[in-house]
This record gives sequence, structure tokens and C-alpha cells, in this order.
Amino acid sequence: MKAILLAAGYATRLYPLTLNFPKALLPINCVPVINIIIRKLELIPEINEVIVVTNNRFYKDFKNWQKDYPFKKKLTILNDKTGSDEDKLGAIADLKFAIDKLNLKEDILVIGADNLFDAKLGNFIKYCKSSRKICVGVFDFKKKSQVSDYGVVKLDRNKKIVDFREKPKEPKSALVAMCLYYFSKEKMKIIDTYLRSSQKKDAVGHYISWLVKKNLAYGYIFSGRWFDIGDKQQYFKANKTFQTGQHTNII
Repeated sequence: MKAILLAAGYATRLYPLTLNFPKALLPINCVPVINIIIRKLELIPEINEVIVVTNNRFYKDFKNWQKDYPFKKKLTILNDKTGSDEDKLGAIADLKFAIDKLNLKEDILVIGADNLFDAKLGNFIKYCKSSRKICVGVFDFKKKSQVSDYGVVKLDRNKKIVDFREKPKEPKSALVAMCLYYFSKEKMKIIDTYLRSSQKKDAVGHYISWLVKKNLAYGYIFSGRWFDIGDKQQYFKANKTFQTGQHTNII
């Protein structure tokens, strides 16, 4: 199994912090966000390689970071060759770029490199491997009043995603889609099908909506803490939350 970390965005909502520095390398309690994710991946025996997709602006930053991190698994850093927010490929297109570039033929786990969560990945991997379905990580906020700024999903009793709404005014559930996906090797062609049918290559929400309409997406509910570090407010909140303890608490 391969793990693909999507880190090719330009994080304009975090400027000036990310004007000349990648969001995934921003520190949380003195530890880069991406390190926390990778430590989780290193605990999964099935994963034999971690692939980081970045862009031309930040490629050197990630290569320098790679020199200093004692990786336990093979690490590959890919440059999608884009140079600005205007010409970026987009999250789904970057995923396709990595698959084609490395000719991947096995199961893949996809994580947005700005996802900070303290739940372990082991049970999620077991569920995905046994189901052989397209699985989406889902975070339970418990209260509907807290989810209006996110992509909200509704699951049926079989965990199939039966509804998805981006930033709904009246949420149907307290479950939010994370940028965390599992594709079995049998399902990877679905990515090609989507890209041929849609121009929205960066809007992950549109991709989930498309999967839902095709009855293809299943959710796995995570508990604990989760931060989607998309803006300065979320970044500072995450930093404050985890400053009170050691960073190992979120591994």
C-alpha cells in the first residue's frame, strides 16, 4: 500500500505565514504538521512508501526537510511543476499525477497534508481493506451547530454516504468529510472517470458529491480531535490546543 500526502496547494488564506513556506511544514508545538501525519503512517505495516506531492515553489523546502527527518519507510517527493495558485493542478489532479508518475498499481491511502488529528489510522485501514470500497474519513463534531463551515455528510446504517453538502446552512448531521481517502487498487480507475467528466479538479467537495451520486462512497467515523488547517484561525487554535501537552499525544 502507498500513502499519498497532498501538499501542493499555496495556502493563500494563511498568508503571510505560507507566502514563502509550505503549510504542511508549519509547526504544531514545535513539530511540523506533516511529521505528525507521517508518524501515524509509520505505524501501519501495510504501507511501504509515503509519497508527498508538492509544487515548484516549495519543492526545495520539502527536500531540505527530508534530509532532517529520520524516515522509517521509503519517502518520495514529487514536484507537480506548478508555480502559483493560479496554475495549480488541484487536489484530485495531483492525486492522478502521483498515480501516473509512479505507475501505482496497489491500494492507496490519500491524506491532505494539512489534516491534524489524534485518532490512529489502524482501524480505518482494517475497515477499508476488508470492505474494498472507496472510503472517506469522517469526523464527528457531535453538534450540528459546529459544522456549517465544512462539507457535511450523512451516512446510512451501512456507512454509505447518502448525502453531502458543502457548508450547509441547515446541516443534516454533525459528520464532516476529512481529506482522507482510501482507494483499493480495483477502484483507482474511478479517479480517471471523474477527471474526464469534471473540470473541478481542486474542489474535493465536488468529488465527494460525484462519488455520492454514483453510490460509491463509504464513511468511517473518527473521534478525538481534528483540525483542518486552512486558515490562520484554525492554525493558531490547533497550536494552542496542543501546546499544553507533548506532541506525542496526537500520534
